[in-house]
Amino acid sequence: MDSYLDEREKWEALLAWLRVNGPAMLAGVAIAALGLAGYRWWQSHVNGRDLAASALYVQMENDFGHGNPTQAFSLAGTLERRYGSTPYADQARLASAAAFVESSHLSRAAAELTVVMQHPHDPILGLIARLRLARVQIALHQPQLALATLGGASPGAFAPRFAEVRGDAYYALGKKREALAAYRLARASDPGGETDQHLLDLKISELAANLPGEPATATATAAAAAGSK
Repeated sequence: MDSYLDEREKWEALLAWLRVNGPAMLAGVAIAALGLAGYRWWQSHVNGRDLAASALYVQMENDFGHGNPTQAFSLAGTLERRYGSTPYADQARLASAAAFVESSHLSRAAAELTVVMQHPHDPILGLIARLRLARVQIALHQPQLALATLGGASPGAFAPRFAEVRGDAYYALGKKREALAAYRLARASDPGGETDQHLLDLKISELAANLPGEPATATATAAAAAGSK
């Protein structure tokens, strides 16, 4: 009899616990189910959005490549309006900037690159925009501004390219020793050949030949770089 009462008490206690906590448990299960469904919907939405943005970007690139810039710029605008939160919008601006450079509209190129540099949806695209913007600024006779642009972020894997463009900016300012040092740094820090090493060697040789006491050959440059490590 005592054992029966013990079991009955346990059962009643369980029922009482369920009456108190059951609604919260059911709500938790419902919330989890809704969360999973929401996550799946969001993934489907993101995948669909990316596919649509990708298709627009490919069409835009084709239009640029086939000499139809009017249609290409229109598609770039559509990408930015509809899919401005995706990296495809950044890529569209980079492509537009390249087209502006080719048509000598450097200020418009700089505007596109500045947007990507300041608000990138992908950090790599942000660095690419920063590097290209510095080049455009040099072409616009703004080498000091180009140096400020290059100094605004850590270049990471783009360090050799940043160093080379920094050398171009110093050269435009008439600071030839600073330019030579930047070119040598670019050459020495680029074992993978990210830069045009032959062009860098020419820049180094030309500058060093006109600066007393500077080695002019690529071999001497490499030796000097090795000694600095």
